[in-house]
Amino acid sequence: MRSVEEASNAMALDGIIFEGAPVKVRRPSDYNPSLAATLGPSQPNPNLNLAAVGLTPGSAGGLEGPDRIFVGGLPYYFTEAQIRELLESFGPLRGFDLVKDRETGNSKGYAFCVYQDLSVTDIACAALNGIKMGDKTLTVRRANQGTTQPKPEQESILLHAQQQIAMQRLMLQPGALATKVICLTHVVTADELKDDEDYEDILEDMRTECGKFVFVVPHSATQIQPP
Repeated sequence: MRSVEEASNAMALDGIIFEGAPVKVRRPSDYNPSLAATLGPSQPNPNLNLAAVGLTPGSAGGLEGPDRIFVGGLPYYFTEAQIRELLESFGPLRGFDLVKDRETGNSKGYAFCVYQDLSVTDIACAALNGIKMGDKTLTVRRANQGTTQPKPEQESILLHAQQQIAMQRLMLQPGALATKVICLTHVVTADELKDDEDYEDILEDMRTECGKFVFVVPHSATQIQPP
């Protein structure tokens, strides 16, 4: 390629359907993302429009490469939507593939994904790996690294994520310090809170719905803030 930017843009061709067949585009085996980032953009330009030149992204496009994540130990009854919701807690996905049995169409209990923001790859792996889901335990790691140790430049990211997970587990353990306050997220949008009357209606609806499950202290402080 004539430039670092053009080489990175070419990675957008990974997974496209060309003349009925999927195309695979790879970096060289000795490609170092950290060093490459100092020379120019390492990701395709988000404004690229493949459809404008007649190219169609594949359903599992972008699911190859060093940032592909293996997610194993999934309960067989989990749907694609439920698994996506879990994974997208860390950001939108560029590609996702739940592996299914060809004859029955049932989940085989493992999947692969790639995040749009590759910087969250190791954070998601550290946060999700080892989590108990029913009688299953998740195994989440980079697909091409097996059980090898993380690279030195990843250690600080992993350490921070592991510290956060350890704190979450501590707070969720029986006997942990509890409060009388709950926080509901992803309930409303900013536009829904602009009108004062709508705000009061939503507030009353939330008090009513919460009251169906727990006792809400009368006249307690309740606030709804834009996301």
